Amino acid sequence: MMYRIFFTCFLLSFAATVTAQLTPYEKGGKHVTATYKECIDFYRQLDKQSAFVQVNTMGLSDAGLPLHLVMVSMDKKFDPATWHKQNKTVILINNGIHPGEPDGIDASMMLVRDIISGKTVLPSNVALGIIPVYNIGGCLNRSANFRVDQNGPDEFGSRGNSQNLDLNRDFIKCDSREARSFTEIFHLLDPDIFVDNHVSNGADYQHIMTLISSQHNKLGGKMGEYMNQFFEPELFRMMKEKNYDLVPYVNFFGETPEQGWAEFLDGPRYASGYATLWHTFAFVPETHMLKPYPQRVDATYRIMECFIQFAAKNGKQIQQLRTETKTAVVDQARFPLDWVLDKTKISEIQFKGFTAGHKPSEISGQPRLYYDRNQPFERKISFSNVYKPSLTVKKPSSFIIPQGWWKVIELLKLNKVRMRQLETDYTWRVEAYRIADYKPAARQYEGHHPNDEVKVDTQYVDIRFRKGDYLIPMDQPANRFLMEVLDPRAPDSYFYWNFFDPILGQKEGYSSYVFEETAVKLLQEDQKLRTAYETKKQTDTAFAKNGRAQLNFIFQQSKYAEPGYMRYPVYRLNTERFSPMLGFEPE
Repeated sequence: MMYRIFFTCFLLSFAATVTAQLTPYEKGGKHVTATYKECIDFYRQLDKQSAFVQVNTMGLSDAGLPLHLVMVSMDKKFDPATWHKQNKTVILINNGIHPGEPDGIDASMMLVRDIISGKTVLPSNVALGIIPVYNIGGCLNRSANFRVDQNGPDEFGSRGNSQNLDLNRDFIKCDSREARSFTEIFHLLDPDIFVDNHVSNGADYQHIMTLISSQHNKLGGKMGEYMNQFFEPELFRMMKEKNYDLVPYVNFFGETPEQGWAEFLDGPRYASGYATLWHTFAFVPETHMLKPYPQRVDATYRIMECFIQFAAKNGKQIQQLRTETKTAVVDQARFPLDWVLDKTKISEIQFKGFTAGHKPSEISGQPRLYYDRNQPFERKISFSNVYKPSLTVKKPSSFIIPQGWWKVIELLKLNKVRMRQLETDYTWRVEAYRIADYKPAARQYEGHHPNDEVKVDTQYVDIRFRKGDYLIPMDQPANRFLMEVLDPRAPDSYFYWNFFDPILGQKEGYSSYVFEETAVKLLQEDQKLRTAYETKKQTDTAFAKNGRAQLNFIFQQSKYAEPGYMRYPVYRLNTERFSPMLGFEPE
């Protein structure tokens, strides 16, 4: 009996000690946000106080400082592989990708403290991983003048990281150290649920928080159905019980939201879209910038509670769906790579807005938009959340990438893609794409001039690959990721992000005055070439008047043309078996 009394008193004393540790947000009257150092020091103190928390130093950021991973588990075990073996539902929370949107930073600090003090429950079948601050460089660059329209806190970080990159566009191209370190963290945890906390700008409305969920058609299959029919609606219901009315992220068509909007299509460049490639349920809570900071932090805290409660109750089904999807993708034959909104499928949502109007600008005198908060309204508006594939591609048996493209190979390795190096030189007949057309961006976007509207021609050619080149069998859970980064037509492929741009420049050429005589002989000796040449002259008036273009046409159609020019150097092998010469069989 005395032991029980002593133990109870010890727990109460420990909880009081932890509870007494206020966050900088709380100490500052709920109108300040923690600095980077304050945030990490806070978690380290919790680590010292509690056996339920472990703070891990992970990979570097562009700021020269490491990312941290806070792990919370009520059985005091901190190995993600063990979590999965124990059938725990693993939640990964990312904060501060845009440090001017710090709601998640402060809310997560309070959440972890409250869990270990017993104020908030983390069930034994749920484990948390939290990145306290993702964009460290942006967090260190604090000012009261960033995000001029935002209602608090007093000062905060900037959107750009130490390279001035927007890190929520970097999950495929991995230009930042943060993205590379995140990739390692993501694959270490293999989260069942991923949450990336944000603050939204844009239109004014009554809702304190909106939500981006993995787009259900793009998530696909049973996971997509579960997201659309149960997971997202249940989150909305749970948040309503906490007095927060959620609506999908306000991605409106016209000038104001009441004209309706489409569900946000989260491509792989974004955190949630990247997670979708790995069959994870992903969410981006977006508090509204014009709401008071305490309201926004509380809403962020409450939705993280909802994720924990939902995971505890539905963890077995979530895990089963992910396991089935990972198994199915191994044998999946065709993959949708691009999407278009189905405008024929329209539903309705209950929206709480403010009446909008126009009045003369005091600056320009021209009509300007304004929202009248004295005229709130609530009504049903149209909502489109069905997307259909606009490009579907059959997977090959394997991809082959020559070892010279090591930047791409490094990214594949970082993403735990299974591949093998050839053990000898070997010639294969492969399906090769030739880039027939593309539109490079006129202006830079996140340090690149992306290649869009890509069209390819298909050729079947014999290519001799060298020992050390990489063969990637398409019988693995990474199949979806591989299709979306290695097919040049995919909207966030490595070709889109300029990793293969050297093939777009011709390296070999000719001297016109010499090649003129060679061209004449080629036309005399090759009837097929002559016919193609004459046909183009007759059908293309500009070509018919351009002698240089005609000479180049003959060169490009001849045996002297550079084989690698415009040939996409990721080859598709369409065979089910490999030669014993290579020293291995498909796994």
